[in-house]
Amino acid sequence: MGVPRYYYFDGPDTKAIAFGKWPRVREDLVMAECSFIDYRLQNHGVVVLTLDNPPLNLNTFVTLDKLLSACRDIAADERVRAVVVTGSGSKAFCAGSDVSEFPHVRDDVVSRKLARENAAFTALEELPMPVIAALNGVALGGGAEIALACDIRIMDETARIGFPEVKLGIFPGSGGIFRLPRLVGPAKPYELLYTGELIDAPEAHRIGLVNRLAPAGHVLSAAVALAETLASRPALALSLIRAGVRDSLNQTMQEATSRTLADSHRVFTGPDIEEGINAFFAKRAPVFTAGRNGSRREKTEGD
Repeated sequence: MGVPRYYYFDGPDTKAIAFGKWPRVREDLVMAECSFIDYRLQNHGVVVLTLDNPPLNLNTFVTLDKLLSACRDIAADERVRAVVVTGSGSKAFCAGSDVSEFPHVRDDVVSRKLARENAAFTALEELPMPVIAALNGVALGGGAEIALACDIRIMDETARIGFPEVKLGIFPGSGGIFRLPRLVGPAKPYELLYTGELIDAPEAHRIGLVNRLAPAGHVLSAAVALAETLASRPALALSLIRAGVRDSLNQTMQEATSRTLADSHRVFTGPDIEEGINAFFAKRAPVFTAGRNGSRREKTEGD
C-alpha cells in the first residue's frame, strides 16, 4: 500500500538538483502515491525493483529499510534469476538523499544514516544473481551509489550522473569512494569526486561507468531484455560469477585461484553441465532449469 506524498514539481534542471535545491512542496496541488520500494517477479524469473519515491526517488530512512528488506526477500527466492533496478517516472533514477531528513541525524549521521545506506547497498551488491541498473533519469549521490552496487548499468541517452556531495561540504559515504575507482580506475573518480560535477550519458559510457546507452524512454525495456537473456543462463554459474568477480577485488592471487577451483568443482558436478553438453552436441540452444542450489526451478509466467 502506497504512502500518500504531495509534490509541486516545477521541473528543476540537474544543476539545481546537484546544489540541493529541491522542488517546492505544495500539498494542495498534486498527489502522488509512492511505495518507496516496489519489486515484482515478472516473466522468465526477472524481478523489476523500482525506487518509488517520486518525483526524484530520493533515499529516505523508509526507502533504505525497504530496500534492505527487498534484497533479503529476493535473495531467498529461488525463482529469481536476474534483477533490474530502476526509478519511478522519467525524471530521476534516484537524485540522492532526502536533505530534509538531515537535521534529524546530524548528531550521529554515520550510524543513523550512512550505516543504513551501506547495509542496503551492500545487500544489493551481494544478491546471488545478476543485477542491472536501468538509469532512466538523473542519478546523483546515493542514487549513483546504488547504480555502482549493480553489475551492469544501462543509461538513458538523456540522463546524467554524478557525485555532487562535495558541494555540500561532504563526500560520498556509501560506496562512491571505493566502488567508482574499481570500475573506472582512480583518475576519473578523483576529478568527479573533487569537483562534484555531473557528466552526461555519452561521457559516462566513454569512461566505462555505464555499459550501454539506450534511446530516450527505452532504458527499462533494454534492461529487461538483457535480464531475460541472463535469466536463460545457468543460475548457479551466474551466481558464482557474480560473487567471484566481486570478491576477487579483495583477494590475493592464491585466494582467487583457490576460490575459482572450488567454484569450478561446483559447476562441473552441478545439474546444468549435462544440459549444456547435450545441447552442444545436439546443436540446439540449452534450456537451463536448475536453480542456484541445484533444484529445478518453478516456471514463472512467460516461460
